[in-house]
Amino acid sequence: MTLEIVLIAAAGLFSVGLYGALSQQVVVMVMMGLELMINGVILAAAGFWWFLAPAPDGQVLLLVVIAAMTVEMAMGFAVATLLHRARNTDMTEMASELSG
Repeated sequence: MTLEIVLIAAAGLFSVGLYGALSQQVVVMVMMGLELMINGVILAAAGFWWFLAPAPDGQVLLLVVIAAMTVEMAMGFAVATLLHRARNTDMTEMASELSG
């Protein structure tokens, strides 16, 4: 496996996530698109660290980022669940009044 293959896979993940985040109106689907975009960035960073400087420092940092991303997505799903229970909606335009 080469760096180019890793970067092509990362670009594919990012582009599918971007399309999913911009084309959907359901909050959970937008969050899934954002998750794919973040995973593409993490894959690209891991590929660069693996092929350019194979020290374990970068991999440890990526594990910390993945752990923080997991907590962030869990909180996002909790907010989406609360929104659905409180207002009986899961669409993004119906949740716009939460911002202010």
